Amino acid sequence: MLRTDLSGLHYPVVVVGGGQAGLSASHHLRQRGIDHLVLEAHRIGHEWRTRRWDSFCLVTPNWQCRLPGFPYTGPDPDGFMVRDEIVRYLERYASAFGPPVVEGVRATRLRRAPSGVFELATSAGELTADQVVVATGPYHTASVPRIAERLPADVTQSHSSEYRRPDQLPPGAVLVVGTGQSGCQIAEDLHLAGRRVHLAVGRAPRVARFYRGRDCVAWLDEMGHYTRRIDEFADADAVRMRANHYVTGRDGGRDIDLRAFARDGMHLYGRLVEVDGATLRFATDLPSNLDGADAVAEGIKDAIDAHIAARGIQAPEEPRYEPVWQPPDDHPRWLDVRAAGVTSVIWSTGFARDHRWIEVPVFDGRGYPMHWRGVTSVPGLYFLGLPWQHTWGSGRFEAVGRDAEFLAGHIDAARRVADVCGVLTGTPSTLTAALPVG
Repeated sequence: MLRTDLSGLHYPVVVVGGGQAGLSASHHLRQRGIDHLVLEAHRIGHEWRTRRWDSFCLVTPNWQCRLPGFPYTGPDPDGFMVRDEIVRYLERYASAFGPPVVEGVRATRLRRAPSGVFELATSAGELTADQVVVATGPYHTASVPRIAERLPADVTQSHSSEYRRPDQLPPGAVLVVGTGQSGCQIAEDLHLAGRRVHLAVGRAPRVARFYRGRDCVAWLDEMGHYTRRIDEFADADAVRMRANHYVTGRDGGRDIDLRAFARDGMHLYGRLVEVDGATLRFATDLPSNLDGADAVAEGIKDAIDAHIAARGIQAPEEPRYEPVWQPPDDHPRWLDVRAAGVTSVIWSTGFARDHRWIEVPVFDGRGYPMHWRGVTSVPGLYFLGLPWQHTWGSGRFEAVGRDAEFLAGHIDAARRVADVCGVLTGTPSTLTAALPVG
């Protein structure tokens, strides 16, 4: 659907964001016969098109792609879709049910009028809605530390979301800062291309790709790990902010072992803590960071072993991981980028949320939306696609559809209550805070 002027229009529901979360919401709203509009600032699949490098692929198997009404049915369920296949998967999903998406329209302000209706200012005019689903995810702006400003001006700097391929960077060594999923995979991409890589290692955990004859994701899925609710954790806020385990689906899937990278010539350091022109200082935590990541991976194997034993599953035995490299006692804490020939720095330091366009009091002191399963304290306002919104799979292809189905049910209940209130009072329908949630 394409329209250049939305001024004056009113919808029962407006969904902001046309990625996997927004499309899932649209699917379930349509299933319930609820009229709605989806606003997408760019194109469907924009984040996958523009914030992923050329060799990017999923780190979870294709069979976990379970968008509502459109599970993966391709020839390689145990494989890992690459970037362009992911985009096509989303495009086919949209084509399958024809969501009412307006592409190229950005929401610029959301506020709630005294009447209870939501007012949405957009790049195509202002419209109103009874209910709004914010499905823009959590990754809005690239996060780069201020110390980046202290690097020499002739060092090329980019965020991981801007990286595409090794030959995009000028000749010379590359420093990658951060070892979440993006940092590790980009470091590997550069390493395999023969580039000299320096890697600042953080505290992100890792997981083995395969163990005892199966992908670890398959074991964890069978063990119920991915349906565990966020409210089952005593430290729910901390769980939501944890870094994802690093692993890769590249070339059919394998471990990412930073120790093996070091053995093969990559230079590892602890966390980057100071930049003074061409001189960089790192923390002394490289050994503990490597040991911590290994401990998490081995702990997951312990849980898999216990699961196999408890259920009498026939599975091949497998020797446990043995570190292939140890940092020397005098592992370097300093790096002179000039002497090392470092010409590029890639900041794999994550993203920050940007909800400044939402002028509704639903945020805590950190700017995080306060909600229960995506339902906020402001009647009619919902969030979808947040990490650990309800389970591990929230926001991912694996479970965003379940979250969308729950919110669609709540939206439908709110609509019915509003309709009854309008009939009983003879006034325009308004939403109430006390709604059945099922």
